[in-house]
Order: sequence, then structure tokens, then C-alpha cells
Amino acid sequence: MEKGMLSADLEGLPEEDKHRMATLIDQLQIRDSLRMYNSLVERCFTDCVDTFQRKSLTKQEDTCVRRCAEKFLKHSMRVGMRFAELNQGAATQE
Repeated sequence: MEKGMLSADLEGLPEEDKHRMATLIDQLQIRDSLRMYNSLVERCFTDCVDTFQRKSLTKQEDTCVRRCAEKFLKHSMRVGMRFAELNQGAATQE
């Protein structure tokens, strides 16, 4: 959530409550980012890593992990953009 939208939405609250809400929103954004990262790592590792015979990934595993991460991030960006579009559309209808 953008800081500008936050301040407009919380305009009638006391400063202390605004600060608490901003802190809470920041914490939720960090939590969501960590969840996305953990999901990416788990998914790509499960799909791509087959053996544990070496310290490093094989060329095939490395390529798989890179493609997996790229797809995951592109998908996440697309979902985020679509969510923003829907959110903006809902705001203009009000």
C-alpha cells in the first residue's frame, strides 16, 4: 500500500494511531514478502533439485531453478499489477 493512500485513509485518526497503523502495514508487507520468497524457494527447489551428490547445482538444475524463479516472479508481478488495477477501479467507483 502506498504511503500517500495510507495517510488519506487515516486522516481522521490521532497521530499515534496513524503511526501504529503504518507500522502494522509495514510488518504485514514484510511478512508477505517473506512468504513469497519462501514459497519461491520451496517450489523451485522441489521441482528442480534431484540429487545431493555435489555441493553445487548441476547445470540442468541451475537452469531449471533460474527459469522457475523467473516464472514465479513474473507471475507475482502480473498478479500485483492486476490487483492494483482492480483496487484502482474500486476506488474510482466510490
